[in-house]
Amino acid sequence: MSSTEKHTFQAEIAQLLDIVIHSLYTDKEIFIRELISNAADATEKLKFQQTSGQAVFQPEAELKISLATDEEGKTLTFTDAGIGMTHAELIENLGTIAHSGSKAFLEQIKASQKEGPVDANLIGQFGVGFYSAFMVADKVSVFTRSSQPGEEGWKWESDGKTGYEIEPAADLPRGTKIVLHLRDEAYAKETEVESIIKRYSNFVPFPIELNGKVVNTVQAIWTRSKNEVTEEEYNQFYEYVGHDAEAPLYRFHFNADAPLAIRSLLFVPSKSIETFGMGRAESEVHLYCRKVLIESKAKGLFPEWLRFLKGVVDSEDLPLNISRETMQDSALMQKLNRVLTGRFLKFLDEESRSDAEKYAKFFAEHGPCLKEGAVTDYEHREPLSKLLRFESSFTEKGKQTSFADYVSRMVEEQKEIYYILAPSREAAEASPFYEVLREKKFEALFLYDPRDEFVMDHLREFDGKPLKAAEKADLSLDQEATALSEEEATALAGFIKETLGERVHEVRASKRLVGSPAIAVESDKFMTSSMRRMMKALNRDSGGGGGAFESKPDLEINPNHSMIAQLEKMRHTDAALAAQVAEQIYDSARVTAGLLDDPREMLGRMNELLEKLLTK
Repeated sequence: MSSTEKHTFQAEIAQLLDIVIHSLYTDKEIFIRELISNAADATEKLKFQQTSGQAVFQPEAELKISLATDEEGKTLTFTDAGIGMTHAELIENLGTIAHSGSKAFLEQIKASQKEGPVDANLIGQFGVGFYSAFMVADKVSVFTRSSQPGEEGWKWESDGKTGYEIEPAADLPRGTKIVLHLRDEAYAKETEVESIIKRYSNFVPFPIELNGKVVNTVQAIWTRSKNEVTEEEYNQFYEYVGHDAEAPLYRFHFNADAPLAIRSLLFVPSKSIETFGMGRAESEVHLYCRKVLIESKAKGLFPEWLRFLKGVVDSEDLPLNISRETMQDSALMQKLNRVLTGRFLKFLDEESRSDAEKYAKFFAEHGPCLKEGAVTDYEHREPLSKLLRFESSFTEKGKQTSFADYVSRMVEEQKEIYYILAPSREAAEASPFYEVLREKKFEALFLYDPRDEFVMDHLREFDGKPLKAAEKADLSLDQEATALSEEEATALAGFIKETLGERVHEVRASKRLVGSPAIAVESDKFMTSSMRRMMKALNRDSGGGGGAFESKPDLEINPNHSMIAQLEKMRHTDAALAAQVAEQIYDSARVTAGLLDDPREMLGRMNELLEKLLTK
């Protein structure tokens, strides 16, 4: 008489199995990760039984997970020495898929199908990863023996279609052996299986042997305390996860239990590929759950501007779908993002204050990403502003300062933080807009990166102090006497305005110039000359020609400059020549402000003036 028991899947279970096999997983290779994870769970439970003093069958059996490939026989075998299963547990765990609520689950699936494609996120609470094996196997055989002393061994077998069979199996060791009879022989190849193990299960906390060779040799050091990890282990791990032989600039090993259970190990590379013009970097932070890879180069784990980070984040709090491939709770992912980002920014702030020289190296490489964050990420704008660095009139060439240090040096009568946009330090120091700041001994930040203006525009203030472009600053010098009286300066301004006509918005006497005869200033109170240039260039590049952003600036004349004083005299004796000089002064001011695109007319006029001077 046969001792084989034949069981038929219930109709709803057969439907559910069909969904698992055909609709749920995007990558077939995931089945290896699922079966290894199940083996690791069974081994962990056995380890707990032993440490808690419970009697187990074959206590000397080694706690490891073994895989064996057979290309000729087209099989892949998984073996563990975990807790195994009794007859009743076999039926409960393998004979009834999602036994804890398969009927309710199936009703949810059917309801979602009426509205569109099946939502895989519905499946998160059902542990049915074992059935992913049927994506690649025509038949699955399970040999198992419980760790409970006195229990016998059993064989479970199914084609994944109609039902399964169970029969006694003598002389089995403790644990579970799963034999997959494969449709696709690719998964019977050792090199293919090894590659998948290293991709998804490299940090499983038990040795994984493939055909007798241990393949998971890198440890999950992020789960250990910092004082338990050596410098050599950190460097080896970074080389593995970062694919970078050069030591990282920073290492951030952060563990927390609240508000989320987080184990993370992040690295900042010493070099940015973006500074070498190698395109936009891609995040290389990988998301794990209990040391099992959930998502390689995880999207949404950090904001885009932290894309230079490399490393791992492991959280036990992640609610996953059945395939471990999709996050169920986007709100939780956002919370994870906020916690990690906030803590990393705090770490950078601490590092910047403890070792300014090292931080300067970091900012030279990855500063553009922080600036991007300051522009695009309102939530983290304040902590990011503390991390920005710029040269200033109070620093040596090549040295940078922070907003906080700038504020600490502000004189009592100074109410704003001033900055000058220029291509170089020399250009910034020669700028007419710097003259009043230098005379008043007000510090000026020197901004050389065109993106810096957008940063300032979005930050608006720091520590309650407004950020102000020097050309927009309402500053004046206390001058007891000038070469021109107030009436003469006003009259000359009127003459120049009449000469220039619609080319200039307004002409007025300046109270902030020292060595320059005149400056051209944006008439739009919300736009600087550099922003005007940028917008004009963008408009031109997009096919607009740039005309929409043509400049019509204000002109400020220096009533204490000898050239302006001589012009006032000349307009009474030779108005035509004075008009030419006025136009030349205006164009020279526009050149200084970067607002003159075509200098040909100015150069022609200059030649005429030189000819008149030489023929006198």
